[in-house]
Amino acid sequence: MIELIRQYWQNYLFTDGFNTTGLAITLWLLVASIVLGFVLAVPLAIARASRNRYISGPVWLYTYIFRGTPLYVQLLLIYTGLYSLHFVHSHDMLNSFFRNAMNCTLLAFALNECAYATEIFAGSIRETSHGEIEAAQAYGMSKFKLYTRIILPSALRRALPSYSNEVILMLHATTLAFTATVPDILKVARDVNSATYATFQAYGIAAILYASIVFALIWGFRKLEIRLLAYLKPQGH
Repeated sequence: MIELIRQYWQNYLFTDGFNTTGLAITLWLLVASIVLGFVLAVPLAIARASRNRYISGPVWLYTYIFRGTPLYVQLLLIYTGLYSLHFVHSHDMLNSFFRNAMNCTLLAFALNECAYATEIFAGSIRETSHGEIEAAQAYGMSKFKLYTRIILPSALRRALPSYSNEVILMLHATTLAFTATVPDILKVARDVNSATYATFQAYGIAAILYASIVFALIWGFRKLEIRLLAYLKPQGH
């Protein structure tokens, strides 16, 4: 394993000499999909928690489809399925977008992440204390201020433990990127294995890298939970 690290460490971490590969690509996919998913999930979670079925219904359908089908199938549909449609490859902008493996992979990951995050956040919004809402209404807050100052800050903090697990699962899901020829950690490990036939060592290095990222995520989210959820701890007398 040490010899493989010496020979292929750049491939696993940053570049193969021509293109960005390995850890850098995996982290980019993770961060980009999480950020895009979060930005989309917040307004969708508000709609999902609405009592109006015409507002919550379409969001429920979207989350049901993306949570009810495997991410691998979604990636294949977006990467190869959509491009086979005539209106996609006949339109210059769509053709350019869906010909790029990274674009398709990121789109699939972001939509999948958004679906799970939407349900997590919507559940936290529904669990917001009625006392907090009534107090804000008594204070004269508009619905916009009620959400931006009371409901969303409280809901997002309480959703942090569940959301941190979803982020880790999203990291694991990035291993599917190699099926779209995206040079992530697993793709590099497969290439190294093909070149050296050192299967245990090639995939062992990949496992160590993934485990290191997970430990860093757990540590970071734990620090956030201690800071943001301190008010939920029982107070001593």
